[in-house]
Amino acid sequence: MARKNLLAGLMDQNDTTDTPAYPMRGASKTMIRSIDELAKQAEKLMEGETIVDIDPDTIDGSFVTDRMEDDSEQFQDLLRAMQERGQDSPILVRPHPQTDGRYQIVFGHRRVRAARQLGRPVRAVIKALDDRTHVIAQGQENSARANLTFIERAAFARRLEDLGYDRETIMSALSANAASVSKMMSVTERIPAGIIERIGSAASIGRERWVELSLLIGRPNNLTKANDILDAEDTMSLDSSARFNALMAGLKTTAKRVTKSVATGTTWASADSSISAQIKSDSSGFSLSLKAGNGAKFGRFLADNLDALYDRFLKDGDRG
Repeated sequence: MARKNLLAGLMDQNDTTDTPAYPMRGASKTMIRSIDELAKQAEKLMEGETIVDIDPDTIDGSFVTDRMEDDSEQFQDLLRAMQERGQDSPILVRPHPQTDGRYQIVFGHRRVRAARQLGRPVRAVIKALDDRTHVIAQGQENSARANLTFIERAAFARRLEDLGYDRETIMSALSANAASVSKMMSVTERIPAGIIERIGSAASIGRERWVELSLLIGRPNNLTKANDILDAEDTMSLDSSARFNALMAGLKTTAKRVTKSVATGTTWASADSSISAQIKSDSSGFSLSLKAGNGAKFGRFLADNLDALYDRFLKDGDRG
């Protein structure tokens, strides 16, 4: 059964100019569209267009990637299905903007990849689209399929922003509101791209756990520890979601170990009992609390003479 597509009305069927007919009148318009509405849009974008067979070796990927390639179970299912019954639904390509005789994928990357492996042509619709319409079509088609993971969507949003697209375009492409896009951006700001790539798509890991990981990695020294964990052969031999869990567990264990500081405390009292002190020292610092009758006066004396006391400390050479 052919999968539903999206983006009806994204641009007029005969429009090949650089200005899309997609009505960008505020992010709220895109936020309220349901998955079914997105699917109906794409059906219209492909409606009435001629489907042709194209050699997959003449097709290049989109100028902005949206998927972390791996031999996932979903891809293997698609490969088997195309081998058994052929390609159910066409992909969408546009004439390559820089190279004559070649095409650029708008959506359908996995179907092209499967066709290459099977040595078959790809069934495709060819449509002239400008860059902005291209990324909106690409992102919304993925939203309609709803099978990109959180981190794939977040990485896609980051790439769009790095390419200079505004938040309204990014929200439209992801069918997401401003708060959701902001969370995606915060995660990809805190977690370096290299770590995200090594973790992979992490199909079972949702937004809140990625946010938690991003906060852990932001702690002092944890970026180095994260790289060490991911460098380990036993970590990288795991599947993507298990790699995420191994990294999270490793950083949490380290964090607990670091924050478990045992305070050491001693007390002192003057011979005349007019002043007492409670002394505490732990990994976070040193404190001295003065009590009894002369506590406040002796405290002021110490404060007034800190320079002299520190000079004596340096001369004595006792920095322990």
